[in-house]
Amino acid sequence: MSGRTRASAKKAGSSFERSTADYLAAVVDDRIDRRVKNGAKDRGDIGGIRHMGGRVVLECKNAVRINLAGWAAETEIERGNDDALAGAIVHKRHGKGDPADQWVTMTLADFAALLTGNRNHIDQEDA
Repeated sequence: MSGRTRASAKKAGSSFERSTADYLAAVVDDRIDRRVKNGAKDRGDIGGIRHMGGRVVLECKNAVRINLAGWAAETEIERGNDDALAGAIVHKRHGKGDPADQWVTMTLADFAALLTGNRNHIDQEDA
């Protein structure tokens, strides 16, 4: 059994979100910050991220076990809730405390949306 309780996991998650937001605010745009939770209409953990005029949703995960499939599904729902250009998962790289050293994972479709500035190619492929 892990030594992590629900309370300690929540605290670790909040701390990870804060360090991620603070890092991005310092190096990208000082308007980036943690988002207020929206329940069923969650729009990601970090707000204020924009690329080529579109919003980018970030879902932060500080978990003992990696669950990319589940996290990607959650991020896609949140991207849709926010009508964002793309979504990405920032997940804890254990053994590395510096926010700059954490992992970022996204689908190839989200990466293409970032590179092109639109999701039109995604809608066409799904049709």
